[in-house]
Amino acid sequence: MNKSELIEVVAKEAGLSKATVSKVINSYHKAVQVAMSQGDKVTLPGFGTFQVSERKERSGRNPRTGDPMTIAAAKLPRFKPGKLLKDSLA
Repeated sequence: MNKSELIEVVAKEAGLSKATVSKVINSYHKAVQVAMSQGDKVTLPGFGTFQVSERKERSGRNPRTGDPMTIAAAKLPRFKPGKLLKDSLA
């Protein structure tokens, strides 16, 4: 399912216009992005938790040349599914 299909399904289910649902979904994405960029967790009970994970600097090898290299530390978005979401997939 892509974003436009999601908007269509939510609009039909909620009885709202696609434009309204699109604004809500865009606002939701922006709110999650801002919260995570500030280091906060976003928890949606039953659905899951969005959080920032930090990966340490590590050594690796360039796959093309085989030369050793340092892979920089990074902050990554993570999603941990909630119990209701996990149970719905079983």
